[in-house]
Amino acid sequence: MTRTFTAALLALGLATPALAFDISAMSPAERDTFRAEVRAYLMDNPEVLMEAIGVLEQRQAAAQASNDETLVQVNAEDLFQDDHSWVGGNPEGDITLVEFTDYRCTYCRKAHDEVAELVKSDGNIRFIVKEFPILGEQSVISSKFAIATLQVAGDAAYAKVSDALITFRGNLTPDSLGRLATSLDLDADAILARMDAPEVAAVIEANHALAQRMQISGTPTFVLDGQMLRGYVPLDGMRQIVAQVRAD
Repeated sequence: MTRTFTAALLALGLATPALAFDISAMSPAERDTFRAEVRAYLMDNPEVLMEAIGVLEQRQAAAQASNDETLVQVNAEDLFQDDHSWVGGNPEGDITLVEFTDYRCTYCRKAHDEVAELVKSDGNIRFIVKEFPILGEQSVISSKFAIATLQVAGDAAYAKVSDALITFRGNLTPDSLGRLATSLDLDADAILARMDAPEVAAVIEANHALAQRMQISGTPTFVLDGQMLRGYVPLDGMRQIVAQVRAD
């Protein structure tokens, strides 16, 4: 049965998990008559077809949300309690926001300042960043540099480097990264030496494995307590979602 024909049956109230009649049992003439009636009804009432498709999309969205909630529950420890991700905001916040990010992602860059404003203005959000480089070698280099900074110099240094990388517009090379580290009063040699350490690679591998289990393929992707937000959400929308999470 075609998708359009099924939608038409939905519009007419004839499609159920188990159809009330067997179309294959109809004679060719009966089938032609039935199809003509459905077509005539939809031509006279095209808005019904759009309504039926809307209902289908709502059901699909609800199923996706339910699946996402299950994924969050199953992977909660790796999402919220791992020992390698940077944690900012309020460590004792009443809700936790996790972001899978790539420094070369246009929408990650667009979201960066808005997420920072959300966390700062709210004051009660625990914020976790998952380095998730997926846009090529420059993305990988960025993440290695950020993770190496965290491991060598700690949380405050990571925050400065992360802010710098999200707005960086040139090619990342040992020279440009060295200058960046020096401009932030960091030990450039120590950070650059750490970038190729197995401990840095292990963080990226763990985050990619987690993303695969979470069915995450793009950035930014957010996990807000039990919800997943797949893609950029404007600041006002994020605030509304945070308020709804607290209300629930």
